[in-house]
Amino acid sequence: MPRGLELLIAQTILQGFDAQYGRFLEVTSGAQQRFEQADWHSVQQAMKSRIHLYDHHVGLVVEQLRCITDGKSTDADFLLRVKEHYTRLLPDYPRFEIAESFFNSVYCRLFDHRSLTPERLFIFSSQPERRFRTIPRPLAKDFFPDHGWEPLLMRILSDLPLRLPWQNKSRDIRYIIAHLTETLGEDALPRCHVQVANELFYRNKAAWLVGKLTTPDGTLPFLLPIHRTDEGELFVDTCLTTTAEASIVFGFARSYFMVYAPLPAALVEWLREILPGKTTAELYMAIGCQKHAKTESYREYLCYLAESDEKFIEAPGIRGMVMLVFTLPGFDRVFKIIKDKFAPQKEMSAAHVRACYQLVKEHDRVGRMADTQEFENFVLDKRQIDPALMALLRQEVPEKITDLGEHIVIRHLYIERRMVPLNIWLEQVEGQQLRDAIEEYGNAIRQLAAANIFPGDMLFKNFGVTRHGRVVFYDYDEICYMTEVNFRDIPPARYPEDELASEPWYSVSPGDVFPEEFRHWLCADPRIGPLFEEMHADLFRADYWRALQTRIKEGHVEDVYAYRRRQRFSVRYGAISSTANSS
Repeated sequence: MPRGLELLIAQTILQGFDAQYGRFLEVTSGAQQRFEQADWHSVQQAMKSRIHLYDHHVGLVVEQLRCITDGKSTDADFLLRVKEHYTRLLPDYPRFEIAESFFNSVYCRLFDHRSLTPERLFIFSSQPERRFRTIPRPLAKDFFPDHGWEPLLMRILSDLPLRLPWQNKSRDIRYIIAHLTETLGEDALPRCHVQVANELFYRNKAAWLVGKLTTPDGTLPFLLPIHRTDEGELFVDTCLTTTAEASIVFGFARSYFMVYAPLPAALVEWLREILPGKTTAELYMAIGCQKHAKTESYREYLCYLAESDEKFIEAPGIRGMVMLVFTLPGFDRVFKIIKDKFAPQKEMSAAHVRACYQLVKEHDRVGRMADTQEFENFVLDKRQIDPALMALLRQEVPEKITDLGEHIVIRHLYIERRMVPLNIWLEQVEGQQLRDAIEEYGNAIRQLAAANIFPGDMLFKNFGVTRHGRVVFYDYDEICYMTEVNFRDIPPARYPEDELASEPWYSVSPGDVFPEEFRHWLCADPRIGPLFEEMHADLFRADYWRALQTRIKEGHVEDVYAYRRRQRFSVRYGAISSTANSS
C-alpha cells in the first residue's frame, strides 16, 4: 500500500460517520412533526429506519475503502497506522466516542469480526478523560418559583416548541402542583426549582418533557409525558418524580427515544444525575445510539471481568430448547447462544431465530420485550468457565465454538439484561407480590398483543421479572405478528368421548391458536389460577384476540404508558375530556 493512504482511509471513515449521524439527526428532527400530525405509523417507520441507518452507512464506507485500496488486503502495520491517524482526528471532534465505535464497526465488517484486539480497535476509548467537551449552548434551562409555581409551570409549558393548542393548560398545571405538593410537602415546594432539557424526548404517542427537580434534600427527576387528543389538543398525562419511575421510562425493554442530540455524550452526562442506576451503555441506548451502547456495554463487561474471580455458569431456570444461556453469578446480563440442534418440537432454523431477534430490535417493545446486543467471535478465557458449562457448550453448540487452547471463540451470541425467570419468582412470592406478578404477566401479554406481537410460547419460564417488579418477555423464537395468527374457538365435542381422546376432534392448521387451551397450564397451579381468572379471564376468549386483530388491521395504534394507569392525572384527579385511546 502506498504511504499516505492511511490518512485518506481514516478521513473517509470519519466522513462516513458524519454522514450517518447527520441522517440520524435528520430522522430524529422529524419527531415533532410526526407527533403533531398524529402520524403514528410514520413514528414506527422512522424508528425502524433510524436503526438501519448505522449498518447502511458502515456498508457504504466499506465499499469506499475497497475502492480506495483497489480490493487489496491490508497488513497489520498498515491498519495500525490507519487507527493512529483516526485517533489524531478525534481530539477536536464533538462526537468522538461514537466515532470510535463507527471505526470498530467498519473494521469488523472488513475483516469479518476477526483479530479484534485493542491495538486495532477502540476496545477502550482513546480519550477516556474526555467524556464530553464544553458545549456551544446549554442543554437545559433553569426555572425558579420567584412568583410561585403556577407562573413557573406556565412558562415551562409555554416555552415548549409544540405548535398544537392546549386542551386546558391551567388544569394540567394544577394537577402538577397537586402532585408535587403531595410528594414534597407544601413547605418544601417554594425552596425547589426545576431545570428542563431544551429538547423534548419523543417515543410512541408521547412527547416527554425531561427535567431535574432540585429540592432541599437533593435532585429528583421531573418527567411530564405530553399527549395529544384525537382533536389535536395537548395535555399532560402525569408527573413522575422518583428515580424508580424514571428508570422504568428509560428502561431496557422500551423503544429508543427520538431526542435531538448533536452532542450525545453531554446529554448522557446530564441524564446521569436523575438516572443514577443506569449505566453509560443504558443511557446511550435510551437515546438511540444503540451501536455505541454496545461498545460501552462490552467495556462494562470487560471491567467487571477484570475485577471478578467468578466463573461463567449456566443461567438459573429451566433449560431452553433453542438457546443455551449462561452468565456470571454477580453480573446483570446473560449470554445466549443459538443451539446447533433444537428439540424436535421446535421446527425452525437458526436463521429464523435470528430474524425473530431482529424483529424485536426494530419493533416497538412497549416496555415488555428485553433489548439485546449481538456479538460475533466472542472470546472467553477457559479458566473462567465452569467445567459443567464447558461440557454443555461442547454438547450443545460445538459448531459455534472454536478452541484456541487457553481461550474459546463463540461465533455468535446475544447479550441481554438478566432477570429473575417468572416461574422461579412465582415459586418464591406470596400474597400481594404474587398478585402483582400475575397482574403484570397478563398486562405484558395484553400490551404485546396491542403492539401486534404474539409471543407464541407464553409459559412463565419465557418471562422475567425486573428489579422494579415489571414482567418482561425474553424468549423470541416463536414470536410473530398478531395479524399472522388464526385465533379459533374450540368446536363443541361431537360425543362425550371426544374430550377424553388423545387427539383433538377438530382440524388444526399451522397458525391456529386456541386461547381456551391457555387455561390448562395457566390455571394448573391453585395459587395462580384463581388470580389469573379474576384479572385476565378475557385472554382465554378467541373473540378478545380477534377484536385486537381487527383494531390492528384497521390501523389503530394503541397508547403505551411507561407508568401505572392509576398514576394518570385523569384517574387521580378527574377525567380529561379526551377521546384518545388507552391501553
